[in-house]
Amino acid sequence: MSTLLAHTAPVDAFGRDTAAQALAVFFRMAQEWGLQPAQEQVLLGVGRTTLFAWKAGRVRSGLEPVVLERLSYLFRIYAALEILLPVPERARAWLHKPNAAPLFGGQTALSRLLGGQVGDLMVVAQYLDAQRGGDFS
Repeated sequence: MSTLLAHTAPVDAFGRDTAAQALAVFFRMAQEWGLQPAQEQVLLGVGRTTLFAWKAGRVRSGLEPVVLERLSYLFRIYAALEILLPVPERARAWLHKPNAAPLFGGQTALSRLLGGQVGDLMVVAQYLDAQRGGDFS
């Protein structure tokens, strides 16, 4: 075992600190995407009180598995948009523009994401993976 690995503390992927870091990333993304608190609430699948506690940095424990799943899809969507649309303004705007792809039926990708189901996040992430040339999940 390398000396570096021997002295590295294990990461608690489900702990409070990791949750706080993941949520901080999400809130920066949400700001870039121009989301309102009600939209953030739907995307995370949490109530208003929880959302505002998290936004204030009051993360008391790790995240529920469904919130982690939602975050993983949202992070995939963000990363895919950054790759597909390297101009930041275009990547950010994509969510808000009407989309003729059958998945969106002329509505915006954000409308699909705000359907409220984890599956809505998943299909948008898969769509963007396909646009990148393959399934990278």
